[in-house]
Amino acid sequence: MNLTPVQKTLLIVDDDPDDIQLFCEALAEINETIHCFSATNGEEALQLLKATIVKPDFIFLDLNMPRMNGKQLLVQLKSDPQFASILVIIYSTSKIKQDVEDSLRMGAVAFITKPNKFEYLVEAISHVLTGEWALVNSFS
Repeated sequence: MNLTPVQKTLLIVDDDPDDIQLFCEALAEINETIHCFSATNGEEALQLLKATIVKPDFIFLDLNMPRMNGKQLLVQLKSDPQFASILVIIYSTSKIKQDVEDSLRMGAVAFITKPNKFEYLVEAISHVLTGEWALVNSFS
């Protein structure tokens, strides 16, 4: 019997193309087999999610975006049964304690303040992928 491991899929939602590129580079360094797709705002992310058959294992979500921001999308995701079980990680430049508390209360499983070093980003994503939630924020 051939048991092939299931490929992980991630969605990054961020309006900054440089941040998306950096994130995807960090992800490729961790594991090149992980499929990563992106959206530039909450509306686009919802359209992508509704159109795709395979739902992502994780959504990395920026807070500050045009059209539909991260908190608005998080509320939409957690109120829709087909998306509610997807693990959402906030990935933002915000260091505001209220943003962290609000995001976790609304259903995000972690909050990553975008690190200023590539290796910190790699480590934070690695901790998410391995479920080491207590270590996710220790590099921000």
